[in-house]
Amino acid sequence: MLDRTDIRLLRELVHEPRSQVSQLSETLGMARNTAQARMQRLFRSGILRRSGRELDLARLEYDVVAFVTIEVTHRELDGVISALRTLEQVLEVHEISGRGDVWCRVAAKDTHHLQSALRSVLRIKGVIRTETVLALHEHIPYRVEPLLDRLLAEKSQAKPSSES
Repeated sequence: MLDRTDIRLLRELVHEPRSQVSQLSETLGMARNTAQARMQRLFRSGILRRSGRELDLARLEYDVVAFVTIEVTHRELDGVISALRTLEQVLEVHEISGRGDVWCRVAAKDTHHLQSALRSVLRIKGVIRTETVLALHEHIPYRVEPLLDRLLAEKSQAKPSSES
């Protein structure tokens, strides 16, 4: 179970993922060894993923992840996005093409918590309707390594240049 110190440590790592243990311990007012031990425990438990920034939401007791497509009155789009930014359960927001205008990822502790979040979204001025899809299982977590591998391969095939 996470305590207040663990949560503060995770929040600081998400906010500043390049923080060194010494910086974290100073910022949070704890001994360096304590900060190091807590980070190792969070990694071992799977709460903190190897990127140091991404967290396993289920291990944080947010067991429900939903993808919400929102249809918006276009003149209200900026206001809708601003309002979504204030909702703590909204993890990310994208303006999209196709069916709907905005897509967002929402985390919830259970379906009642999700329903509460969806009602908050529907109360936003300019939201016409929503469509919600529940994530059943994460097979591939957020990743960028394949893109970087591709760029590296492309650069390797190109003419050599001086790297700095």
